[in-house]
Amino acid sequence: MSEVGTASETTNAEPYAVQLAPGVHAFIQPDGGWCLNNAGFVSDGSTTLLVDTAATERRARLLRDAVLASGASRPGTVVNTHHHGDHSYGNAVFTPEATVIGHAACRREALAAGHQLHALWPSVDFGDIRIVPPSVVYTDRLTCHVGGTEVELIHPGPAHTTGDTVVWLPRQRVVFTGDLVFHGGTPFIPMGSLAGSLRSLELLRALGARTVVPGHGPVTDPGVYDTVERYLRFVAEVAEKAHAEGRTPLAAARAADLGEFAELRESERLVANLHRAYAELDGKPPGAPLDLVAVFGDMTEMNGGVPVACHA
Repeated sequence: MSEVGTASETTNAEPYAVQLAPGVHAFIQPDGGWCLNNAGFVSDGSTTLLVDTAATERRARLLRDAVLASGASRPGTVVNTHHHGDHSYGNAVFTPEATVIGHAACRREALAAGHQLHALWPSVDFGDIRIVPPSVVYTDRLTCHVGGTEVELIHPGPAHTTGDTVVWLPRQRVVFTGDLVFHGGTPFIPMGSLAGSLRSLELLRALGARTVVPGHGPVTDPGVYDTVERYLRFVAEVAEKAHAEGRTPLAAARAADLGEFAELRESERLVANLHRAYAELDGKPPGAPLDLVAVFGDMTEMNGGVPVACHA
């Protein structure tokens, strides 16, 4: 795999592009923490499809520079794997030249969320951010073609959010998972579904990918699915016991022994994930809105009163 830029996996390192197959690149933003997402692009030189953008105008422009430095053309299509700002705030850097595609729920969620990252992290310089939701939407599957490369867009059902998209390149056996998968970081499901996240892993396994580009963290292989599944089942076990005992998500998270998951970044996300698990135990449907002020407040408490940090 060839790289364009710096490949260091340390906090605040510059993003870099890595070639996964001819005409297929991942764009990695170390260290994959809050707001440091991955993107990617597929190009035959004259036609380019971009997978996700970035949280800030500056980082979206770095992504655009990496696309052009690879010899690819400016993207004519942007696919958003979901609506969260770290994956979609940079859409405006590529439009109106590019058409934005996403799941129907991704469009609804992007419009409803607006400048949500600004509200969470008001001190961050996001730049000139205009919310650009998908203008082309699908509900189950959609196939795009970039020259001779087939790109399948697959909705796994509610998982990380209710509007997730898996981007699958069957010939290259490369999959862009969006935030269905975190590599080296703690999964985050309060806007989606615990049960749905587990089902999404079965869908990913069935694809038979060789190369996995997670939503956050370095490029990896399908073995990462096992780690994500063990973590999600850990969340389910903690939730079932604590919910039955009448403990709050915060109390349950504080008492939990993270074990092998203690090394994952953003361990405070456990309490947010417990909020979603509790909602499902209460019979609420996948993606039912949670009190995000309470969720982020509990994560701040898990950090010992230190606010959850956006690294963009």
